[in-house]
Amino acid sequence: MQTGERTEAERLAAFIVSASYDRISPLARQRLKIHLLDSIGCAIGALGGEPIRKIREQYEDFGVVEMSHGCTLIGGGKTAPDRAAFYNTALIRYLDFMDSYLVAGETCHPSDNIGAVLAACEYAESAGKDFLTALAVAYQVECRLTDEAPILQKGFDHTTQLAYSVAAGVSKALGLDEEKTANAVAIAGTDFTSLAVVRAAPGSMWKGLASAATAMGATHSTFLAMRGVTGPMEVFEGPKGFRETLKSKFSIDWSREGLDRVTGAILKRYDAEIHTQSALEGALELKEAHGFGGEEVDRVEVRIFPTAYAITGGGELGDRTRVAIKEQADHSLPYLIAVALLDGRVTPEQLLPARIARDDVQRLLRRVEVRPIVPLEKPRAIVEHVDPTSRRYPQEMPCHLAICLKDGRRLEIEKRDYEGFRTRPLSWAQAAEKFDALTSPYANEALRRELQQAVAEIESIRVSDLTGMLALVSWKS
Repeated sequence: MQTGERTEAERLAAFIVSASYDRISPLARQRLKIHLLDSIGCAIGALGGEPIRKIREQYEDFGVVEMSHGCTLIGGGKTAPDRAAFYNTALIRYLDFMDSYLVAGETCHPSDNIGAVLAACEYAESAGKDFLTALAVAYQVECRLTDEAPILQKGFDHTTQLAYSVAAGVSKALGLDEEKTANAVAIAGTDFTSLAVVRAAPGSMWKGLASAATAMGATHSTFLAMRGVTGPMEVFEGPKGFRETLKSKFSIDWSREGLDRVTGAILKRYDAEIHTQSALEGALELKEAHGFGGEEVDRVEVRIFPTAYAITGGGELGDRTRVAIKEQADHSLPYLIAVALLDGRVTPEQLLPARIARDDVQRLLRRVEVRPIVPLEKPRAIVEHVDPTSRRYPQEMPCHLAICLKDGRRLEIEKRDYEGFRTRPLSWAQAAEKFDALTSPYANEALRRELQQAVAEIESIRVSDLTGMLALVSWKS
């Protein structure tokens, strides 16, 4: 780098500081609201989760849950901004029902930014417009880094890119100048590099908490940068920096970036890993069309795009037929197909320990055969030449299902997408329906309507108005 030339972190900081509400398109504003409503629904629906209870017990043990000037925990209580970022991010993430952003060979969940941005905006006493702007910044940064710097094949988890976006969103929420914003990005990007083993079989509770840990660390770092702590400004291009670690020369011209990347993000219809959604929709469509029960199924054959096989079908992230806990179930396509055919749905109820342990689903999941559309051992160039279907992802989620019944019938379906994908995005009404289903055990109808209205009219309220409503949710169903 020539003397006087700005670093990548400084150019990113300039983009963050210059971002404004007026630069968010009407479509992106509406999609941000839909994703926010969906995320709040996921968070409230997770309040009864076992890891969530453990986190709350720890916070209470530390004696900071009732801080008078802290940031709100969904379900009540206050704590320091970084701990609020952890708790509320864990809630949004725990059910694995939140949004996703897909590129070839890579996935991220931009809603992982919401808990941190919400805490920072509450701390800063922000208006709703400022919150929406900071959230748009965070979505843009994480999604663009996912586009240009995919990391899974290098052994890193997508929460590595989240560190940069949380620092970006929190910096914007706090109104930091370019210098402090660049330092926040540099510190967070340097220190919160995560390993992809967290997604591999056999799975653990930390799968649902890793993004919360990154949100907490990046928020904490950004507050230190606000106070003048400096970081390695050449975090991207410097020796042993992000580019050298990835062996990539990626670069993003942040001066040309907009704030509309949220329009490329997608939502889940089923409480399951994102790449399973089209297959689950296909299985349930066959069940509804032909009226068979799960006990009538002899076996299921699934051919699905290679990324789905690698993550959920028994590919490079390990065996998916050993399923004992939620964190294994929601990333096991054999389990998810089996429980969908038995129960006719895939909701948080299908991921409860008692349901996972039942003999009917444990027997049937072992009769679900998952194969990639193209054998993964073939070189990529050959794969793309031999089977163009494999190249349809991530523009599509191609799969083929054959359900063989005990009476000899063979039922087949081909899928290209699902309701919630970019080609069929969820409407506000559909997101509100999902919100009500998830939140009804923890919030009465009046509070649910108030929360939906607050999100729909976020520009006209204060962030504290929204967090005040979230404090009224009962954390015990």
